[in-house]
Amino acid sequence: MTDKGKIRKMFPGGNTTKGPYFLFEHMTAPATTRIFIIKGGPGVGKSTFMNSISEEVVNRGYDVEHFHCASDPDSLDSVVIPALGVALLDGTAPHIFDPEVPGAADEIINLGDFWDASKLEPYKPEIMRLNKKGSMQFKTAFYLLKQAKLAYDQWKWYVNESLDPKKYNRISKMLTESVLKGIVPNYNTAPQARHMFASALTPKGVMDYKETLIGKNIKVYTIKGQPGTGVKEMIAKLAGSAEEVGLYTEQYHCPVEPDKLDMLIIPAEKIAVVNISPPYHFDPGNIDGMNIVDEIDLNLCIEKDVLDEYEEERQQAEQRFYELLDLAIGHLAKAKKVHGEREKYYIQAMDFEKVRKKRDEILKRILLT
Repeated sequence: MTDKGKIRKMFPGGNTTKGPYFLFEHMTAPATTRIFIIKGGPGVGKSTFMNSISEEVVNRGYDVEHFHCASDPDSLDSVVIPALGVALLDGTAPHIFDPEVPGAADEIINLGDFWDASKLEPYKPEIMRLNKKGSMQFKTAFYLLKQAKLAYDQWKWYVNESLDPKKYNRISKMLTESVLKGIVPNYNTAPQARHMFASALTPKGVMDYKETLIGKNIKVYTIKGQPGTGVKEMIAKLAGSAEEVGLYTEQYHCPVEPDKLDMLIIPAEKIAVVNISPPYHFDPGNIDGMNIVDEIDLNLCIEKDVLDEYEEERQQAEQRFYELLDLAIGHLAKAKKVHGEREKYYIQAMDFEKVRKKRDEILKRILLT
């Protein structure tokens, strides 16, 4: 009996303090040679189409990558099957993909071909109303996230002003030396990096898929610290050092500060360096088989007597950040609810038997790839 394949989960985009932030160009693996771009409106079954194909190939022993939607984490934006060089991508807005080699390597599958437009026409005004309502909820969420970032930056500033740079730099140097020890630099090929999110701000709250990405045979370095202690900067510096010696890296961004990194994985060396600070809920210490080789606490670099002078203001900023974050997540949940109301009009207009037959056809072709 064939062992089942493994599923790695991540987010190709995020609801961030900078608004919607997308890294879609990194979804396809470097060895992808066949891309199926799936189009169609809400409720036509794009995610189910991809998920059912994923289930079949996983049962046949293939590892897959699931790219979840931050605005609806139960739905998939993409499924990639690295060993087969195949990717299935949601091609509807905001994920806009056009075939690079139409017909030969890339193909559009339009599930909209399987709906009855006459069943949608009577609901056009209501669908348009829901479109606007959902958009308003998203915009409200992003305004709140921008306000949350101001509170976060204030919190971060108080901490950073009290940081001992000598302690910090010493720890950073020791981490880099430990991770890159014994690695022979490769300057023959340009280093490659893949950028994604391992965590996301979703309608369900802060969600985290780091456990599916790290695996049990990887050496894990954990770093924690308040905003301003330089956790993300330390991870980014290490990522740069890894690239300088020619290593391929997976770099996972932070939804609160999407230009910064929360996790680094170096697959060839089986090493992961991960931020375990709030608001994330990932605790590798509670996961059986997780190989933690070092635990770094950058809060130890804080000069407490300096921070104590601003502790009341720091606490107020921290409280505002979490309050605004919760409000924003509430509006993301409202937007998702509106999306569900809109989907029901498309669901009743779909011929899902034709969708199933199309899925079976594509699955057969994938397995013959």
